[in-house]
Amino acid sequence: MTRIGLIGCGMWGRNLARNLASLGVLASVADQHLARAEDFAGEFGASHAPVDELLSSHDLDGVVIASVAPTHAGLACRALECGLHAYVEKPFALTLAEAERMSAAATEAGRQLMVGHLIRYHDAFRELQSQVEAGVIGEVRHVSANRLAMGRIRATESVIHDLCPHDVSLVLAIMGDEPEKVGCSGASHVTPGNVDTLSSFLAFAGGRSAAMTTSWMSPYKEHRLTVSGSEGAIVFDDTRPWAEKLTLYRDSITPDGDNFAVERANPVYLPVAEAEPLKQEMQAFVTSCETNEPALTGLDDAMAVQRVLEAMTKNFTEFGTAGDDRHAIKERA
Repeated sequence: MTRIGLIGCGMWGRNLARNLASLGVLASVADQHLARAEDFAGEFGASHAPVDELLSSHDLDGVVIASVAPTHAGLACRALECGLHAYVEKPFALTLAEAERMSAAATEAGRQLMVGHLIRYHDAFRELQSQVEAGVIGEVRHVSANRLAMGRIRATESVIHDLCPHDVSLVLAIMGDEPEKVGCSGASHVTPGNVDTLSSFLAFAGGRSAAMTTSWMSPYKEHRLTVSGSEGAIVFDDTRPWAEKLTLYRDSITPDGDNFAVERANPVYLPVAEAEPLKQEMQAFVTSCETNEPALTGLDDAMAVQRVLEAMTKNFTEFGTAGDDRHAIKERA
């Protein structure tokens, strides 16, 4: 039986533990706060151990890393060096140099390294991909991704590394390659120099494009991906009920003299099987451990997304930053 360890017993770690336990593979948990690990162990029927002891265990096949972002690279490299397959929650790393170090460690160890790009395992996105690949909306021209919420604002990472990995992974999957040019701009309203509101534009070969709007500062939640083609568009709205998550639009634009004629059509909801994406992602990691074959979001996907994030960071234009007086910010809020 495959045995998986978990490092990181926070809010998202609980979701991972629940799904690993439901698959019957959760063996041990660890956290820098020992009391949390003890609670998880009791709740999910696993043992608990200090991080170093968990990593050096000879009873595990792989480890899921859900600790804070700055620790991802170090923990992943240690796990791989100990002969374990590793799953790393997004962000995979905070720099391309860190990601390259992780990649080298995986190659040296001959083990699989997987990243947590959850939405790639969502059946609505998989169906969207199938529709696009079947030519239902013709040739892809533009992808628009909005990921907004009054989010869990972080001091250790910006929205570039916390939220953008999701949508970058989706955009690259749709486009089939990496962008030729990347530009983005935003502002830091809460933590000085730590971007919390961002607009990004990606240019791809063949005149194709993508735009992303990403923010922790929105009073409403929006997780929407729109893929526009020459013969229609498909919208994946993850805030909608399952029966309405995926919508096909058959609107058309045709030349009409010096102008263009727009013909609207009734939108069509596309059926999507209801399943928990996180459970499917954890099953993919288990399978990767068992076969030593890369998962859908294996090292290639992780590195492609990291290269785009690096380009976004280098080409970022700052349009404003908060002052250091957090008390004043709190009072104004």
